[in-house]
Amino acid sequence: MKQVAVIAYYADDPTRTYQLVQWLPVLEVLHRTHPVTIVLRDPDSADVLAPRTSLPVLCAPTFPELTALYEELNAKVVLYCNNSILNFQSLIDGRRLHAHVNHGESDKQSMASNNAKAYDRVFVAGEAAVQRHVAGLLEFDTRRLVRIGRPQLDLRPEPVLAPSTRRTLLYAPTWEGDADYNDYTSVDTIGPDIARGLLAVPDSRFVYKPHPKVVTTPTTSVWAAHREILRIVAAANAADPAAGHVAVERGDILAIMPDCDAMVTDVSSVGLDWLYLCTDRPLFLTDRHRDADRLRQDVPVSRCADVVDDDEVGGLAALVAARLEHDEHHLARVAMRHHYFDDLQVGDSTTRFLDAVAGLAARRDRLLGAVPGRDESDGDAIIA
Repeated sequence: MKQVAVIAYYADDPTRTYQLVQWLPVLEVLHRTHPVTIVLRDPDSADVLAPRTSLPVLCAPTFPELTALYEELNAKVVLYCNNSILNFQSLIDGRRLHAHVNHGESDKQSMASNNAKAYDRVFVAGEAAVQRHVAGLLEFDTRRLVRIGRPQLDLRPEPVLAPSTRRTLLYAPTWEGDADYNDYTSVDTIGPDIARGLLAVPDSRFVYKPHPKVVTTPTTSVWAAHREILRIVAAANAADPAAGHVAVERGDILAIMPDCDAMVTDVSSVGLDWLYLCTDRPLFLTDRHRDADRLRQDVPVSRCADVVDDDEVGGLAALVAARLEHDEHHLARVAMRHHYFDDLQVGDSTTRFLDAVAGLAARRDRLLGAVPGRDESDGDAIIA
């Protein structure tokens, strides 16, 4: 098999493949200069991902198969989009450099995981992510952090929504997480009330785009609320067919945002993607835990958004209508965008990502003595 430069490793089941799917177009760009192969551990995930990309997709279900495949591929760099426990079977290979790229930028507690210490490099968006790691981890070497922005935001996917003369209001909640500490969803607390509130804004079109895991959740309360929101959308369309209200249960939310005028979301990467792409449009952030002080401290983007909780959701329609007329948080969002993404413009993140991977590949060769020269700076040009 032809030698590759980069392995994109993914070990989880199909319900989490969205984590890698968002990287596929970026990896395809990388492939032009540094050949990429996707290595999976779950055959069902391979069935999901293979039709989505032109990149080679290989599956190594067992550890012996994985080690044999790595020896055959002889890649220089391995990229990880999550912190699956099976990542450690890949990390055991000490002849490659390992970089965590994550699958979004958010203020969820899981974004500054102690697992970061296992990787040679951790690619992050900007200053906010650096501060998150400094505050959240003990004995963490911040020299491992490489600020690359968010390459997915350089993409321009095909639009999903039909054109409309109405103001389009997006509700894009996250899922409930895999532990209480990481549960930020509003679906089962105020989700239906948010839907009703946005539908009550005059001359509006409502779009419901839940996190992919909401659609497949085993959590009864989240599933019931999700189904209720779908029922509310269907009823609103029956009452006003011309409105074009829609629930988009699957698809790329980055293809939806450009055609929306305001968004309600939870603490997740979605809110920060909106901050980057739609800085000039109102953002509303939910607070599941009803702890305003904690939210302002732990989630800086909340300082440039209107916060919605159980007490405030009843006035959501009036609040959204008011912000559409006078967006008083606009300048604060401009400043906050810099906090999360430095001063990057469209295209800069992809360039940083490509340069960072190329630097790591060169560094690996020098560390193994394959290329003469100093290795102190390779892969560190954009370090925190």
